[in-house]
Amino acid sequence: MIEIQIPGLRTLRVQTLVLDFNGTMACDGKLLPGVSERLCELSRNLDVVVVTADTYGTVGRELDGLPMTIGNLAERVSASVDEDEAKARLVRSFKADVVFIGNGRNDAPAMRAAALGIVLIQAECAATSALVAADIASTCIENALDLLLKPKRLIASLRV
Repeated sequence: MIEIQIPGLRTLRVQTLVLDFNGTMACDGKLLPGVSERLCELSRNLDVVVVTADTYGTVGRELDGLPMTIGNLAERVSASVDEDEAKARLVRSFKADVVFIGNGRNDAPAMRAAALGIVLIQAECAATSALVAADIASTCIENALDLLLKPKRLIASLRV
């Protein structure tokens, strides 16, 4: 668990980090540089979960051997549940605070359900609904993950 006191706001007791894959951790289906090292470090204190529709069909290969759980929405049993609702349900299923990082329209409900939502505006851009739902915007995944590795950065962005 990572505990972060945000002055004037609240104390985050983060147990789980949930990330989208494409547009967030990966570009064109390829894991971005610097991600695996940061996620390995974060996995010492957090449960790391990747949830994706796996647009490029590469998530298994790209994340092979990394300490995380992968939820592939392309393999979901119920087609009656939209991807955005499936991501939000996953976030709500955890007991402690969750940080969610994503960029897509289907990430917005999960960002709203999370204790902290971080939207990324990288090469695959970001949906405006995700921007509105997020607590923080970042221009690269490395900086977003570093908010959890170096919490004073997060405090500086969110303090009241």
